[in-house]
Amino acid sequence: MSLNILFAARPERWTVYEKPLRDALRAAGITAKLKLDIPPSEVDYIVYAPNSTLQDFTPYTRAKAVLNLWAGVEKITGNTTLHIPLARMVDPGLTKGMVEWVTGHVMRYHLGLDIDILHTGTDWTPRTPPLAQERKVGILGMGALGAETARTLVNLGFDAAGWSRSAKSEPGVKCFHGDQGLQDVLARSEILVLLLPDTPATENIINKAALAAMPDGAFIINPGRGPLIDDDALIGALDSGKIAHATLDVFRIEPLPAEHPYWAHPHVTVTPHIAAETRAVTASQVIVENIQRGETGQGFLHLVDRTLGY
Repeated sequence: MSLNILFAARPERWTVYEKPLRDALRAAGITAKLKLDIPPSEVDYIVYAPNSTLQDFTPYTRAKAVLNLWAGVEKITGNTTLHIPLARMVDPGLTKGMVEWVTGHVMRYHLGLDIDILHTGTDWTPRTPPLAQERKVGILGMGALGAETARTLVNLGFDAAGWSRSAKSEPGVKCFHGDQGLQDVLARSEILVLLLPDTPATENIINKAALAAMPDGAFIINPGRGPLIDDDALIGALDSGKIAHATLDVFRIEPLPAEHPYWAHPHVTVTPHIAAETRAVTASQVIVENIQRGETGQGFLHLVDRTLGY
């Protein structure tokens, strides 16, 4: 039997994913028609990006699952026409990219690399940074990305703490959960990394009160989701010196509007949503593994819980 797999993403992504998906299907021994245009009633699986023109899933009566190309699913979880399993992307390549990006910026803040770059010959004051074991780093969000980031930082010697909604454990990481746990992590985080999903429960989780709870002169790194931060509150905390600096990779509106105050703020580093990108080869392997599982009666990996939004 040959499967019909619809690639429902922007056309430019087809040129990136067509060969890796075909290679992964061939390696798995799956015979399939992989196309951009298949009659809805004949589609078995939908490889999907939330910015696709496909927004009405009602005609896809035969489809067994929607396999998301993105880690983020907030733009599809509320789709009332979607009644089949939705799997988010947990891509080993994306995870490694995120861990490397976060680790680089944690080390930048930890070592004070911005301070150590001398621009004139008038100051030659030596400065000795603390060791990693003396630096407290917090990670909000202990999913696949957060957990791997925490493990890497612990392996480098950092005093790392992670927070999640429900209780989790990770060797070497101080794990917190719930409302009080959030306050505990905020209070200790000299460097705070945001890796939470975008849900109603996480919107503006970094607000005026949260920022006030952090140590004076703390640093914030956000490669997670733009709405996690109350922008006005963060700018106020940066202006007062409560927060020393923020590196922001994600924003409520992207590209970040030219008039946004983040651009001109001396204590903000803006990066253009580059912290992590799905890698076509490894992501294709994840998608094909889920198709295999669907065809052999096994449960799909990385299923989204619609009630939680991720």
